[in-house]
Amino acid sequence: MKIGFVSLGCAKNLVDSEYIIGLFDDPFFEYEADLKACDVIVINTCGFILSAKQEAIDTILEIAEYKNNNLKKLIVTGCLVERYYDDVIKEFPEVDLFVKISDYKLLPEKLSQLFNHKIIHDYGKNRKLVNNNYTAYLKISDGCDNRCAYCAIPLIRGNCKSYTIEDNVKEAKRLLELGVKELNVVAQDTTLYGKDLYGELKLPQLLRDLNELEGVQWIRVMYLYPNNFTDELIAAIRDCDKVCK
Repeated sequence: MKIGFVSLGCAKNLVDSEYIIGLFDDPFFEYEADLKACDVIVINTCGFILSAKQEAIDTILEIAEYKNNNLKKLIVTGCLVERYYDDVIKEFPEVDLFVKISDYKLLPEKLSQLFNHKIIHDYGKNRKLVNNNYTAYLKISDGCDNRCAYCAIPLIRGNCKSYTIEDNVKEAKRLLELGVKELNVVAQDTTLYGKDLYGELKLPQLLRDLNELEGVQWIRVMYLYPNNFTDELIAAIRDCDKVCK
């Protein structure tokens, strides 16, 4: 069964898409770049701002037209679904399965039922890089505690939920084993990392631990907010020779 993927939105959403792609790492499925030749297509949507929502809607409508040809199953996930679930299930009857972000852990079960075929991987355990094997995003947390007036991320993804330092280092090691040389550290607010888990800001410690990993050549840190840019963080960036200044 040929399967294709469309990932919309930010780098953090791309990481989710790569975990979703990893669920289909199975001889039953065959990855296909030509969407018009696919039996199954997964669209991971963005729902952040008006233009992103419109892009997601247009993409769903465009790909739904492929059901007139080869397409048998259309699956839609991501921020648009999380934010407007009740609306999208009514507006897009062409879609065979909608999955909210909060239900990603249930994806193997939902997909197994949809295809009548056992999905053997757990979400978050098997990641397939979509662009290349020398650079990848390392998402260190999800959600955000900031309440910026223009931003819907806390509404969609909730408060900041940091992954442990151990889990992030383990994920970085897995990426390095795949041949990755450059780690791009991302979160909605990377400077807030660790406050929810440890009671204090832990990005400096995480950077120091990542800097010690064998095989990493560059570490780029994105989405830094100035209000949590501490002297300790400045010192960590200064001292870590692999962190891009």
